[in-house]
Amino acid sequence: MGPTASGKSEVAELLADRLGLQLVNADAFMVYRGLDIGTNKPARKAEYELIDIVGPDEEFGVGEYVRRAADLLERLFCEDRGAVVVGGTGFYVRALFEEYTGLMPAPDPALRERLDDRERAEGLPALAKELAEMAPEIAQATDLQNPVRVRRALEKLADSRPPIAFKLPPFAKSKFILDPPQNDLDEAIARRVDAMFAAGWEDEVAELLAKGVAKTSPAFRAIGYQSLIGLIEGRLSTEEARLKTITETRQYAKRQRTWLRSEPSAHVIPTGNAAKPAVEAVFECLISPGK
Repeated sequence: MGPTASGKSEVAELLADRLGLQLVNADAFMVYRGLDIGTNKPARKAEYELIDIVGPDEEFGVGEYVRRAADLLERLFCEDRGAVVVGGTGFYVRALFEEYTGLMPAPDPALRERLDDRERAEGLPALAKELAEMAPEIAQATDLQNPVRVRRALEKLADSRPPIAFKLPPFAKSKFILDPPQNDLDEAIARRVDAMFAAGWEDEVAELLAKGVAKTSPAFRAIGYQSLIGLIEGRLSTEEARLKTITETRQYAKRQRTWLRSEPSAHVIPTGNAAKPAVEAVFECLISPGK
């Protein structure tokens, strides 16, 4: 685990090579096909499981992720194989490793569309009022000014499907958090965004739009894609889109670090610009767990 641009994939790949582990993605947007450059999919993505598994218009959330990941880990355990789970979506990793209960399947698209239509027609206060009347305790714990959270709360109340049930096989499990200096991370984020533009990110987004992927598609919630759409539509210049993406990515990295500070049972690995020392630190923890 670690903030974006901290070198997680490189460390995970070196570790997988050294220990013969299966690479497993835990990034919420690398699951989408066609979003390669903007989500910084690894060059070795063919060696990963749970990358490119859904279309950009499909809903995909933590419940579906843990179901697929648990099934995969069960198969690997039966084959006497280990895995390295790598990604920046902390909730996915925590829900999987801590075996969260009560997670729901992906939202029903028809139900979501009806709630979207109602919000446009009646406004957010009407939905918030309905939530408060149906489930006051849930409404009290929900940010009623946030339309996404209000709609999701109503979706869960209207969904009659049972929660996803899963249990991990009895692997020995360890968590590692890469922790680079802030200045190094800020510079790495800027370099990554520049590399994404140079690699043809604008063309990638234009091709997806040309294929009929809607601007409101779930995949386009990934950082930077709305800025690229703005660039393609002429609302932003290249430099404006670049700076906006860098700023949003740094803000996201800050939120990731806040989340990771509360990660249970995790080893924090201070890192610099090189991946190999981090791999050695992880390996030392694995062979000497008491340290």
